[in-house]
Parts: sequence; C-alpha cells; structure tokens
Amino acid sequence: MTFISYAQNFEDIRLWRALKLFENGFYIDVGANDPVHDSVTKAFYDHGWQGINVEPMQDYCDALRRQRPRDTTLQCVASDRPGELTFYGIADTGLSTADPAVAKARKDLGMNVQPLTVTARTLTSICEEHAAGRTIHFLKIDVEGHEETVLRGMDFTRFRPMVILIETPWARDHTWEHLVTDAGYQNVLFDGLNSYFLADEHLHLKPAFDIPPCNLDDFRLCKGHKLAHPLNTDLETALQRAEHAEAQLRALQNSRTWRTVQKLRNLLRRA
Repeated sequence: MTFISYAQNFEDIRLWRALKLFENGFYIDVGANDPVHDSVTKAFYDHGWQGINVEPMQDYCDALRRQRPRDTTLQCVASDRPGELTFYGIADTGLSTADPAVAKARKDLGMNVQPLTVTARTLTSICEEHAAGRTIHFLKIDVEGHEETVLRGMDFTRFRPMVILIETPWARDHTWEHLVTDAGYQNVLFDGLNSYFLADEHLHLKPAFDIPPCNLDDFRLCKGHKLAHPLNTDLETALQRAEHAEAQLRALQNSRTWRTVQKLRNLLRRA
C-alpha cells in the first residue's frame, strides 16, 4: 500500500519507516493543529493508528474531533503545571504560541495575535488519564517556543515514548535538550526543522533515521502538499473534459448503433 505523506518535512515518512511493523500503534501529538494539512499523524490514523491530540485552538480542536473519532482530542495546552494560562492565537496558522516573547515577535511582524485564556495540563496527567498501560510509539511536540515547559511536565520514567519528535529552530539554540537526553534518550537526527530522539531501549531503530526519505519508501505526497508540483487548473479541466469524451466514445463503440455504422462503412468500401 502506497504511503500518503501529509507532514511538511517528511516527518511521517521517517517515523513510518521506523514504526510501520507495529499494528494499531499509538501517538501523542502536542500542538496537533489541523487534522490534515501538515499533519504528522494523519497518515498513521489512516493506517489504523490512534492517539491523543493536544490542541488549544477551537477550530482545529473541532476539526480533529470530527475527522478523528478514534483519537482523544483535548482542548488545552501542555505545560509544567495545571491551571490556566494566556495563549496567543494566530488564526488559520500553525504559529500560535504560549510563549509571550514569540507572540510579541510575531505581532511585530504584523500578524494578528489574539490573547486567549486556555486550560493547561501536564503531559504526565494526560498520560495517566489516556495512555496508562499503553505503548507510546511516538510523541510529537510542536509548540512554537513552549517546548521546555511542556517537557518539564512529563515524567519520562513512567511514560516512555519510543521516539520523540520536537520541532526546533534552525539555530538550535534551545536550552531544553538535556531534559530529554537526561531522561535516557539520544538525539539521532536533525532534519532542518525537527530533532528526533530515540529512547535508549529502542536504539535498534536508529538505522531507520540514517538516510533521508527516498523512492524505496514507496510514498506519495498528498494532494496540495507544498512540495508537490501544482497542476494548472485550466489543464486539469481540459484533462477532465478529455476523459469524459473518451468515456463517451467507449460507450458509443460498445453500442449497437456504432456496430451498424461500421458494417455500412465496410459494405461501402467493398462496392
């Protein structure tokens, strides 16, 4: 079965290469955003997996609940303590953040940043309620500058995702990586956008991350993917018309009228 990739930087292909032998796997997606566009988990859901989506924005949360009935979707942010906090929403983007400095920088760029009061939960409490006794095949974190606070709320001694995928800045000037490595994980890849960490007990999966996605992964990009060549709409319309005309011609060729016309032509040729 050809794998359809939805993630923006082939993250789902890399993860699938490492984890595809696990049937009905389980993921946690912190900062899940849209259920399809740039989604790291969409392809896994389509292959029968399920998981937990942590998403504070109302529209994305509603869409996830509609389109992912097997998943548990929580409208909250992951943090280092429970309660409420200010979240800075930027509608119709994946750029919303709980980090006020990041929010200010994006507002200075002219983005429409809207402060919201949202519920905060620790990842530990989320796992206690929704992942107890389950193998967590991967944890994805994309929180626009809020990574350290999310990680400080996770007990990696009790809950051990096999793979942790964290969106990181190109400069990689973050200060939180020791929270992951000290918990028994090794950084096995930086793909230009994300850092991948493997649990020490699952380092046998490292070869799956050694080479970039390639033809042998048997994947296709989803329709509308940013890296896919867009089909000109006029050309697409013309192709649809051509296909319709071909279908009509095939139907005519199979009809009794067509066979009669062909017989008359043959008789005229012999005359």
